[in-house]
Amino acid sequence: MIDQIFYRDIQILPLLPLLLAGAVLGVIFFAGLCWTVQRGIKSAHPGRWFFGSFLLRTAVALSGIYLLTDGQWPKLLACMLGFIGARIVVITITGSATNIANKQKPNHAP
Repeated sequence: MIDQIFYRDIQILPLLPLLLAGAVLGVIFFAGLCWTVQRGIKSAHPGRWFFGSFLLRTAVALSGIYLLTDGQWPKLLACMLGFIGARIVVITITGSATNIANKQKPNHAP
């Protein structure tokens, strides 16, 4: 029964390029989100920035994942692990800028 659930012939080495491709898609998605937040806050029409960016980032990420995985769950798993790993890296890098901004005194009344 367990042999039916888990495939024993899955090899890790062919999945490494998919892990890297998922990481690239994740960097594009989450760095784009960071860029959108920075631009959207200063914009006169932030809703357009956020909605347009969401559509573009989601379309790029889902299209890339769809084309890379061929409907195979080991490929999807590798791609998603790379995507989530990129999220952690981007949050770590951009989190320091957020912490600096939070330490500054606000310019408005409480």
